[in-house]
Amino acid sequence: MSGQISRGLLHELKRVVGAEGIRLRPEERVVYESDAIMTTKALPSAVVFPRTAAEVSAVVRALARADMPFVARGAGTGLSGGAVACQGAVLIELARLNRIRLIDAPNRRAIVESGVVNLDLTHAVEPYGLHYAPDPSSQAACTIGGNIAENAGGPHCLKHGMTAQHVLALEVVLPDGELIALERDGRGYDLAGLFIGSEGTFGIATAATVLLTPLAEATETLLADFTEVEAACRAVSAIIAAGILPAALEMMDGAAVRAVEASVNAAGYPADAAAVLLIEIDGPEAGLGEEADRAERLCIERGARTVRRANDPERRRRLWAGRKGAFGAMGRISPDLLVQDAVVPRTKLPAVLAEIYRIAERHRLRLCNVFHAGDGNLHPNISFDRRDADEVARVQQGSKEIMHFCVAAGGSITGEHGVGLDKVDYMPLLFSEDDLALMRRVRDAWNPRGLANPAKVLPSGRACVESRGIALDGAR
Repeated sequence: MSGQISRGLLHELKRVVGAEGIRLRPEERVVYESDAIMTTKALPSAVVFPRTAAEVSAVVRALARADMPFVARGAGTGLSGGAVACQGAVLIELARLNRIRLIDAPNRRAIVESGVVNLDLTHAVEPYGLHYAPDPSSQAACTIGGNIAENAGGPHCLKHGMTAQHVLALEVVLPDGELIALERDGRGYDLAGLFIGSEGTFGIATAATVLLTPLAEATETLLADFTEVEAACRAVSAIIAAGILPAALEMMDGAAVRAVEASVNAAGYPADAAAVLLIEIDGPEAGLGEEADRAERLCIERGARTVRRANDPERRRRLWAGRKGAFGAMGRISPDLLVQDAVVPRTKLPAVLAEIYRIAERHRLRLCNVFHAGDGNLHPNISFDRRDADEVARVQQGSKEIMHFCVAAGGSITGEHGVGLDKVDYMPLLFSEDDLALMRRVRDAWNPRGLANPAKVLPSGRACVESRGIALDGAR
């Protein structure tokens, strides 16, 4: 793989997408040097903007003939370095594949292209009393194709499931450029299920048939605040143990609350709380209020200071705007942010969070926690300044210790952000070399020449080239 655009390849790419569909100047390419985690940066050799699945296929065929690596990108909201153009790859930007091809309301499905923004799909189907359930915090910007690549979740995945549970079929361009359909109809192997979450290493999804979910008849949204983080953790376990399955059960610690309340997304969270729980229960109206009452009592019994109800749509919207804007609110604290993503058993939350705070104190890190508490999916946020070499070293070490501790507690290295570059070196913590070798064989069956999103997911010793800025935890 050369990592260099030849004159012949450039001519062929321009023939497919037109001169206006390719970016070559450094000042144009630098916009695409990282995803949202920004801990590893690499300039793509070029950025190509196809407009149709056929053009994606033609672009990939041209790149395959030239032995040129490539990486697909949607909105760049990923948090694992998954859309970084390693090894001088060409970046294929899918934002122009943004058509909703079909809304089939009677059968509760839609056919959408990869560049359709997650929240735009929900807005499009709301008049039919439907919505698209996966709702990452970045849903106002992230795209369906990116969600498929990472098997994205979101606050409401506790009850409604991850992206994989809402995809019925895929249209895919394989790494040799072949355009194929992957159906999930119960016949043969579930290749679409295998493709979802493969982080672009199996090919590029250009469209998907997705499941639409009826809007809930009723919704109850509660905000419980606590003077101790441990008490909030106990309330989480108590709610689930009582047989209540909230649509969402989110936790923010005091540092996260204060960051949100100082931002444009201030939601009225109590700024003196050590932690808050945002609890949402949805379903049939009959009995829903009683279930919310039970959740409220469980919070009070576990030490909640107050539990407030969002009694109108605007109040509910504000509460969720605060939660979904939490990562952005960290931008006021320092210029750089590392968002980690680990999963631990719910019952281990108090011990794990206590250790995370100890690690932060030991390494003098500016850290806060905002996460999907209902399924134990932690998001420790470390604010830092990459211009401070000492601070960068402390962030590296603290992040590593946090991830190792989460695994030792019986957890996993990612719940929804993916492995990408950020966590590739942690894979041996969970998998033996035999396990990893089997995964490589599966990947190589789809991607035998390693052209599709190289250096991601599986340890291989193949590093990013043209790296800029800092590299954290496996992103070299």
